[in-house]
Amino acid sequence: MASVSEDIYSLLVPLEKERLVVPRSCVAEVVRYSVPTGGDTDRWLCGTLVWKNLDIPIVSFERLCGMSPPAPGGRTRIVVFNPLSRNDGTPYGILAEGFPQMVRVSREVLEVDQSYQMPPDSPIICRVRMLHEQALIPDLEMIEQHLCTALAGL
Repeated sequence: MASVSEDIYSLLVPLEKERLVVPRSCVAEVVRYSVPTGGDTDRWLCGTLVWKNLDIPIVSFERLCGMSPPAPGGRTRIVVFNPLSRNDGTPYGILAEGFPQMVRVSREVLEVDQSYQMPPDSPIICRVRMLHEQALIPDLEMIEQHLCTALAGL
């Protein structure tokens, strides 16, 4: 009997000082950065961007976690995420500092970093070590909850 592969095709999304690791299926597209409209660059909700005829909210993951993000530059990209909750079905973007890198993640290469202290109330599940890489696993459901709350208040 053939064994079922438990590998998860994932993307390492570069931030300024960290990386996020997310399942590839969560990402719809990676697009070139353009300045979001109607937002505040000092807040975690940076505004909206038109993507495939939809106004999608753009999130600074670093700001949402209380970190200082870099100023957008030539390497900045927007990683468009498919929504996990199908309530409104609206995708959203997260600012990244470069193109995500495809990786295969399996139990054999993944280890939780027990020493990492997450900021309180942050959308981070944990930090993991994968061979020679470290990455944060974001809580995408929490990000979507923050977005729903923030967008309802507009």
